[in-house]
Amino acid sequence: MKQQRNLIRSGLVAACLATLTPVAALAADVSIRLGHVLPESHSWHQAATGFAEEVRTRTEGRVAIEVFASGQLGSEKEVIEGLQFGSVQAGLIGSGSFQAIEPRMGIIEMPYAWGAREQAFAALDGDLGSALADMLDAKGIKVIGWWENGFRNITNSVRPIETPEDLAGLKIRVTPDKVRLATFELLGAEPAPLSFGELYSALQQGVFDAQENPLAIVYSSSFFEVQRYVSMSEHIWGAATLTMSKSVWDKIAPEDQAVVSEAATRWGQTQRDMVAAANADLIAQLEAKGMAFNAVDKAAFIEAVAPIWEDQKDVYGADLLAILDSYRK
Repeated sequence: MKQQRNLIRSGLVAACLATLTPVAALAADVSIRLGHVLPESHSWHQAATGFAEEVRTRTEGRVAIEVFASGQLGSEKEVIEGLQFGSVQAGLIGSGSFQAIEPRMGIIEMPYAWGAREQAFAALDGDLGSALADMLDAKGIKVIGWWENGFRNITNSVRPIETPEDLAGLKIRVTPDKVRLATFELLGAEPAPLSFGELYSALQQGVFDAQENPLAIVYSSSFFEVQRYVSMSEHIWGAATLTMSKSVWDKIAPEDQAVVSEAATRWGQTQRDMVAAANADLIAQLEAKGMAFNAVDKAAFIEAVAPIWEDQKDVYGADLLAILDSYRK
C-alpha cells in the first residue's frame, strides 16, 4: 500500500515536472525562502518543491524559491509574523493560523462547515477566497494559492470516541485559536494549544491524550507510534494557504507574478490530487501500524457545536456568512 501511494504521488509530481524545460542556474532577482511545518514526506512539501522548480524554470531564474520543511523557519505563528515584517518571504500555512491577525479567516475552519471538500474548493477558488485574500492583503500578506490540509479527525491513546460524551476529560491538543478551543470545550474535552513542532513529544510523554489532524498528517508525522484510536469525526476541513510577504511580492516583475500565480494554481490542484490519492489507502496503512478506526455519531457532534456558529456570527458578519452559505447548498 505504501509503495502504491508513493508511486501515485511520484507520478503526479513527475507528470507536472515533465512539462518544464531545464535552464542553467542564474542569479535570482528575487530570492524567496518558503517555510511550512510539515515533514518532507507530506504532500505540502512535495507540491511546494514542484512549485518552486516551475517558478525558477519559467522565470529563467529571476525568481528563486527554496522550500524549508518541518518548521525550519519557525512555527506557523512565527512565519505569519515574519511575512508581515518581510523577514520571511513565503509560507504554506494552515488557514486557521491566520486568525491571530484576521479573525474572519476562521470561517474556513468552522466546525462542520463543509459537507464535502469540493464545496470548499469552489468557495476558495471563488468569492470566499477572494474576500479572504483581500483581508490578508490589508495585513501585508499576499495569498497566491488555496491548497488543502483536509478533514481533521480525532486520535487518542485512551478509548474510541463515538459521541461527544466520550471526549469527557480527555486532554486534547488543538491549534491556538479561540474557535477551536471553544469547540472542544463544548464537546466536553480539555483542550489546550501547542505548536505543531512540539506535538509528537507531548503525546509521547502523556502531556496530551489526544490530538486532531488530517490522516495524512497522522501518518507523515508518525503519530501512530503514540496514539491508538482514530475516530472519523471529520469535524473540520482546513485549507493550506500559500502566501508571500506583500513587500516581496511587489518586488517581482508583473510578468513573473503571472508565472508565480499560474504555478501556484497548477501545483495547488496537484496537491489536492495527492490528498485524494493518499486518502484512498491511508486507513489501511494506519491500521497496519496498529491504529483502530471507528465511526462517530456526526449528528450528535453537529448538534453539540451549533452554539459556536451563533457566537461567531458577529465576527464574520452577514456578508461573509452569506458568501459561505452560497457554496454550502
